[in-house]
Amino acid sequence: MLDILFDWWQYDFMRRAFLAVLLIMPLFSLLGTMVVNNGMAFFSDALGHSALTGVGIGVLLGLSDQQPVMLVFAVLFALALNRIRHSHLSSTDTVIGVFSSCGVALGLVLLSRGGGFSRYQSLLIGDILSISNRQLAVLGGTLAVFVVLWVLLFNRLHAVSISPALARTRGVRVRALDNLFVVLIAAVVMLAIRWVGLLIINAMLILPAAAARNAAGSMRSYHLLSLIFGLFSGILGLLLSYFHAAAAGPMIVLIAAALFFGTFLIRGAGQPEE
Repeated sequence: MLDILFDWWQYDFMRRAFLAVLLIMPLFSLLGTMVVNNGMAFFSDALGHSALTGVGIGVLLGLSDQQPVMLVFAVLFALALNRIRHSHLSSTDTVIGVFSSCGVALGLVLLSRGGGFSRYQSLLIGDILSISNRQLAVLGGTLAVFVVLWVLLFNRLHAVSISPALARTRGVRVRALDNLFVVLIAAVVMLAIRWVGLLIINAMLILPAAAARNAAGSMRSYHLLSLIFGLFSGILGLLLSYFHAAAAGPMIVLIAAALFFGTFLIRGAGQPEE
C-alpha cells in the first residue's frame, strides 16, 4: 500500500513539482490574505490576464525567454491600474474590468498573428510538472525575499487595510506602501503563472485565504490557517492529479474550493438563527 502511495516520488519531475508546491503555496497563501483583506481579488485577476500581453511583447521583440518582459509589463500595468483606481473618476470594479479585458485582448491579438496562438495555450492552465531546478531556485529566492518584506511591512500593510486615513496619521506612507504591495502581487503572479496557469492563478491565490477567513478567530489564526490550507490543497491536489492523470493546477483549485465551501458551511451552521 505504501509503495503505491509513494510511487510518484521515484520520478524527478514529480519531486520538482512537489518542491514547487512547497514554495508557491506559502507565497500565494500569505499574499492572498492581504489581497482578500483589501478586497483586491479582481485586481490580481487582471494582473494574471496581463501576462498574455507581456508574452506577446516578448515575442515581438524576438526574445526566447519572455518572463523578464512579462514581469516588467506586469509591474507597469499594476502601477497604472493602481493609479487610476485611486483617481475616483470611475468605480474600481469598472477600471479593473477595463484593464483586464484590454490585457487579454491585446495579448490574444499579438499571440494569434499568423495563427500561432496554439504554441502558447499552456499559459492558460500551466504545467507545474515542467518546472526546472533553476526555476525552483528562483522561486526559493522569491519566497525568501517575500518573507523578509512580510516581516518588515506586515504591521503597516495591516494598518492600511483597516483604515488608510488612520494609517496616514501614524506616519505610514500609504500610497508608496500601496504601490509596493501591487508590485509584489505582480511579481509573484508573473513568476508563477507558467506553472499555475492564467485561468486559475487568481483562484489559487484567493481560495486558501478565503477559506481561512471563514474559519479563523483571530488575525494570527487567519494567516496560519491560510498557510495550512494552501499547503494542504497544493500537496493533495498534486498527488490526486498524479493518480488520476489530471492537470495539477485545476486539481489544486478544486481542493482549495472544497475547503472554502466546507468552512463556509461550518461557519453558517454556527451562526444563530434570526
